[in-house]
Amino acid sequence: MIDDIKVIFEKDPAAANIFEVLIYQGLWAIWGHRCAHLLYKLRIPFLPRLISQLMRLMTLIEIHPGATIGRRFFIDHGCGVVIGETTVIGDDVTIFQGVTLGGTGKEKGKRHPTIGNGVVIGANAIVLGNITIGNNARIGAAAVVTKPVPDNATAVGNQAQILAK
Repeated sequence: MIDDIKVIFEKDPAAANIFEVLIYQGLWAIWGHRCAHLLYKLRIPFLPRLISQLMRLMTLIEIHPGATIGRRFFIDHGCGVVIGETTVIGDDVTIFQGVTLGGTGKEKGKRHPTIGNGVVIGANAIVLGNITIGNNARIGAAAVVTKPVPDNATAVGNQAQILAK
């Protein structure tokens, strides 16, 4: 929990003091998710989804309890963020408002993206399907990504193109 607070101070220049940080909607969403995810892993029925839906109502950030999220995850201006059930997010990832990490249909099994360590995903980006976004990659604002992005690459546009490595 301390890491969740520290990362806000590291990544958000507007984080003036602990009192402000403690009311960040992204912080509440990730704390709620960590509780729901633990219950989900313990196969406790209903309660994990109830927690995730309450967090969605409170924060406007929807994280399925089945999603796996690493350390120092930072949601900046989180309104409209959606993270699907089989999403895996590495450590030190930052996402901005309106990001969707979703599936492409009604497939079974792993159907959401895997996000590597150190990734930044810009506002309103959409990352769909069982694809991998490599370590230290950057996804531009409003990009639509349906194909893997290699390590240290930048993807922008609709349909996303790799700009640089």
